[in-house]
Amino acid sequence: MAQQKKTGKTAAKSKRSDSLKLWIAGARLRTLPLAIAPVLIGMGAADAAGKFNLALSLLALTVSLSLQIGVNYANDYSDGIRGTDEFRVGPLRLTGSKSVRPELVKYVAFGFFALAALAGLAIVIITGFWWLLAVGA
Repeated sequence: MAQQKKTGKTAAKSKRSDSLKLWIAGARLRTLPLAIAPVLIGMGAADAAGKFNLALSLLALTVSLSLQIGVNYANDYSDGIRGTDEFRVGPLRLTGSKSVRPELVKYVAFGFFALAALAGLAIVIITGFWWLLAVGA
């Protein structure tokens, strides 16, 4: 009996690990340098101008990465529900492979968009550059 419980816990842990791996793959980590590079360039420009601010830089990085990951999940969702990824060659897609419910992928995408919006709002509040709200919208 004790062996069965241990095996059940191990199976549950393995399932969580597999699920986490799916979500990490769905975030498409290989695309994240595209979100990081412009922020690094901006950080360098701010430093050269003597205006570097670590908090603002980290918030900008949060906006950029959150938008990139959110777009990746949104693309996974939309391609999956349209059937575009049904006979896909290449990395597994969450929705197209039916590994994750499409609605969940959509909600996670919106969650990353909300995180980007909150970090962007923090930048606006810190800097007082209210015109950035129009850019973010």
